[in-house]
Amino acid sequence: MPTLAIVGAGPGLGAAVARRFGREGFAIALISRDQARLDALAADLEREGLTARGYAADVRDGAGLEAALARAAADLGPVAALQYSPLPSRDYLHPVLDLTPELALEALRFSALGLIHAARAVLPAMREAGDGSIVLINGGTSAQARAGFAGTSVAFPAESAYGEMLHESLAGEGVRVVQLVIPGAIPKLRYTLEEVAERIWEIQAAPGAFRTMLIPLEDGRE
Repeated sequence: MPTLAIVGAGPGLGAAVARRFGREGFAIALISRDQARLDALAADLEREGLTARGYAADVRDGAGLEAALARAAADLGPVAALQYSPLPSRDYLHPVLDLTPELALEALRFSALGLIHAARAVLPAMREAGDGSIVLINGGTSAQARAGFAGTSVAFPAESAYGEMLHESLAGEGVRVVQLVIPGAIPKLRYTLEEVAERIWEIQAAPGAFRTMLIPLEDGRE
């Protein structure tokens, strides 16, 4: 059974994506920091007939994240799809004049370095199979910096650059790397969680452009 690993899994978009992939026969590996919440979400999905299990890890701990993904593959089956979508700390949304080197480094560990660790954990099996997908979920600062959101304005572009390089490098191997940019908060947009999950399924299922904007960037500004 192929496995979808959701890094940053939660009861909102993560659960909707889990259900969408689950309908296609994927087992679901849920990864975030809180094991109790993961277990509760996995139990909900299991009651719906899906195969799901939670694996606690902090994306700022690269070795721990890689270990969680390895356990998921051993328990559930090879990770054929990876969604990297951890929710940034509110500390990363401070104005640029308040940004310290320490906070910038933490934001980079959270977004860019966490993705690098996750990708390196799952890519060997994907490349051997000649199939697989990695989906980045980012906010609008991945496409345009905002002085009031300094941490993500530094870290999201670095994450995006790594993802785009993977997209270019792996295109000929059957491994798809894509990004969905969601400007603003989903509850304030014109899409339901299920519709966003459907869009994620669509963009990762076949070769295409690296970046997809859920809505125009200017529409997500408050």
